Amino acid sequence: MILDMFSLAGKVAVVTGSDTGLGQGISKAFVEAGAKVLGVSRSPSTKTQELLGEENFKYITADLSSLDAVSDIIGTAVKEFGKLDILVNNAGIIKREDSIDFSVENWDLVMNVNCRTLFFLSQAAAKQFIRQGSGGKIISIASMLSYQGGIRVPSYTASKSAVKGITMTMSNEWAKYGINVNAIAPGYMATNNTQALREDADRSAAILERIPAGRWGTPDDLMGAAVFLASSASDYVNGYTLAVDGGWLGR
Repeated sequence: MILDMFSLAGKVAVVTGSDTGLGQGISKAFVEAGAKVLGVSRSPSTKTQELLGEENFKYITADLSSLDAVSDIIGTAVKEFGKLDILVNNAGIIKREDSIDFSVENWDLVMNVNCRTLFFLSQAAAKQFIRQGSGGKIISIASMLSYQGGIRVPSYTASKSAVKGITMTMSNEWAKYGINVNAIAPGYMATNNTQALREDADRSAAILERIPAGRWGTPDDLMGAAVFLASSASDYVNGYTLAVDGGWLGR
């Protein structure tokens, strides 16, 4: 049955940024599809655990601005659930400042979380997949700014453009191991990262005017795409960044 290909029964996933927003929504989707999830976030993912149940969802806290937690994340998933099948690189930060004044601190912080740690966590997951000999799925959260320049977010744009690029690079090298590496580029989503935009009446109106769907996206809008890319239904999809944007890029 075709629907069986979308099942995640028996799978184990790591989802970063699991305490709220898109990460919480993806964790919920995976559990509903049958997976066990280890959440990773800077703040404890207690609300996500309450939502999904301790049997299905466990979490650890980690500062992803450094690489110190990378091995612990993979090791904890294997210790808690016996293996690892899926990694979702969802955690990300954004700093807004005019490019003419943009600080080195804001550049480095965003690039470290959104790009550097994302790559090396993917590398660690791929090594675990190879040890297991059963393949795996890596899904990174890109952005509309993987395709566009944006305004006042130079490090975020650079990092999300890099996510799209290194997704292709990793897929080229790791497909031979049965590892699929893809990304999702959310459109303008109602999350913590976009709160400032949504509270700016002029910017919010301009954004909504361009979205054919006529609304901001929600974490629920990403659930289907995430399950697809994590499941065997996407076994021949590799190196692709899937836009879930209400039609933004089509305008």
